Amino acid sequence: MPIDVATPRMPDAGLRDAAPLPMPALPDLAAVVALTRAAGQAIMTLYGPGIDCWTKSDDSPVTAADMAAHQVLSAGLAALTPDIPVISEEAVTAADLSHGAPAATFWLVDPLDGTREFLSRNGEFTVNAALIHDGRPVMGVVGIPATGRIYAGGPDGAVVIEPSGTTMAITVRPVPDDGAVALVSRSHADRRTGDWLAAHGITRSRAAGSSLKLCLIAEGLADVYPRLGRTMEWDIAAGHAVLAAAGGHVDRLMDGLPLGYGKPGLDNPDFIARGGWQSAAAI
Repeated sequence: MPIDVATPRMPDAGLRDAAPLPMPALPDLAAVVALTRAAGQAIMTLYGPGIDCWTKSDDSPVTAADMAAHQVLSAGLAALTPDIPVISEEAVTAADLSHGAPAATFWLVDPLDGTREFLSRNGEFTVNAALIHDGRPVMGVVGIPATGRIYAGGPDGAVVIEPSGTTMAITVRPVPDDGAVALVSRSHADRRTGDWLAAHGITRSRAAGSSLKLCLIAEGLADVYPRLGRTMEWDIAAGHAVLAAAGGHVDRLMDGLPLGYGKPGLDNPDFIARGGWQSAAAI
C-alpha cells in the first residue's frame, strides 16, 4: 500500500475523533532488529574514556557515538523503506519540530538514548527505532549495546532477543501481592516524582536509565514508570511500541488518554507507562 508522505498529521494525532487510517504493510521486523544491532555495534566501538562530546542548543550532551548510530539507522531505514520519512534526534531541525509529523507514517529514531549513561559507562543506554502510523507506535526495536539484548514489538507481540539469538516472548505482569515496583529515571528523578509515588501508595522503586524502563515493564520486571518532566517523542516511541505489544500502556497524566505522536514540537506531556498497574482513581 502506498505511504502518504505528503500530508502532515494534526496535533495529538491518534487521539482525534476521525476514523483511523488504514494500516500500511509493515516492514520486516527482523531487518529493523539487524539495523539496531549494527547501530549498537557502532556505538560500542567508541565506548570508553576520551570520546568526543559536545553540548547541543538544549544543553543535552551528544557524542561521536550518537552520530555513528544515527548514520547507521538513517541510511539503513531509508534503504529498507524508501517511501517512509525518518526523523532522527540527531538530524531534526527547528522546522521539523514546528511542523510535527512529516507524514501519516514515519520512522522516529533516537540513535543513542541515555547519552549521560553512556558517558558514565553504566551500560544503561539504548538504540531506538519506532514506526509511527496515525499517531501511534506500531512497531519498535530497542537495543542495549552494552549487553547485546534487543527488545522488539509489533502486531504479533513483544519479544526479547538474547545475544545468542534465543528469542523469548514477553508480556507485562499483574501487580504482585506485595505491591507495584516503580521505575524512576536515573538521571532525571525529582521531588515531583517522589510525591507522585507517595500519593499512589507505591513504596518500592528502582532507578534505570533511558528507554530501558519501558522495556523492563514490558518484560514483567516492574509495573509503572511515571515521567513528570519534559521528554521528546523519540525518547520513548520504540519503548512504547514494545510495551504496547506486551500488553502495556502509555497514557497522558493530564487526562489518562493514550499518548499520541507527531505533535507539533514533538515533545511529550507528563505521562505514565504501565503494565497491569492502574491508579486507584481509575478502578
